[in-house]
Amino acid sequence: MGKIKLIVLMGVTIGLLTFSWNMLGIVRAAPQTKCPVLGNKIDEKVFVDYQGKRIYFCCSGCIDQFNKDPAKYLKKMESEGVTPAKVP
Repeated sequence: MGKIKLIVLMGVTIGLLTFSWNMLGIVRAAPQTKCPVLGNKIDEKVFVDYQGKRIYFCCSGCIDQFNKDPAKYLKKMESEGVTPAKVP
């Protein structure tokens, strides 16, 4: 009987830890407020749609820079906890 209680307790604990880790990912997701290239405040009229994601920039010059290496800037945004908007 004691082994069953221990197994149930371990299962519940693992379930709660897994849920908590998933919640951290949800909490970290933030909308984009700054340009991934220069770090300035975004202008919502200046953007590019890339692989189903809308990336905003501070100026059109940053779009050219982004297009040279999109993966670099997407990785930077991800590391900062920024989730790009989906293309409407």
